[in-house]
Amino acid sequence: MNFKKIWDDYSLWFTFGFMFLMMWAYTVPWLREGVGQAIDAVFAPLVTEFGIPFYILIVILSALTGLYSSIVQKYTIDYEKMTNSQERMKEFQAEFREAQLSQDEKKIKKLEAKKDRVMKEQLEMSQQQFKPMTYILVLSVPIFFWLLYRLAQTTTTITMPYLGTHSLSDAVIWVIPAWIFWYMICSITLSQIIRKALNIGGL
Repeated sequence: MNFKKIWDDYSLWFTFGFMFLMMWAYTVPWLREGVGQAIDAVFAPLVTEFGIPFYILIVILSALTGLYSSIVQKYTIDYEKMTNSQERMKEFQAEFREAQLSQDEKKIKKLEAKKDRVMKEQLEMSQQQFKPMTYILVLSVPIFFWLLYRLAQTTTTITMPYLGTHSLSDAVIWVIPAWIFWYMICSITLSQIIRKALNIGGL
């Protein structure tokens, strides 16, 4: 059995399946807490022995997941091919728009024949960007569950610009808790720094 071919053909479906599985796991308290408790055996010393504040833990773990995600993407996505594909798409769109404005029916028909190939290439590039998600979620979701597990045992507050001081479990933007909002800020910022350092193209 050619596992590589199976993965290449069905990796997108595997990724979506795994994502739905993780979403389901989040709705099952005993499973979510069980994973968090298991991970606690590894990360607990950061809290119990080193006394690192919870909001600093979020910074550290978002940096860890950002590094891991960037490395996975670096070696699973062909950024050069993706950039070239995007450039070809821009050129095609500009050429097609010009043909429509000039009402050049002959050129329009020629470009429409080319359109399917260009769109297929774009779809393949989009699918390629989803492939690393399975690997990334394998690490990210357990860490997320651990943060939830530890959050129930902390009363730490955090002060954020324009939002003031809140408990990490408080909803600060609509229904988004402060700790998730803080995690998003750290993750986006640190990921950009890591990607720049590793010379990884943007998604």
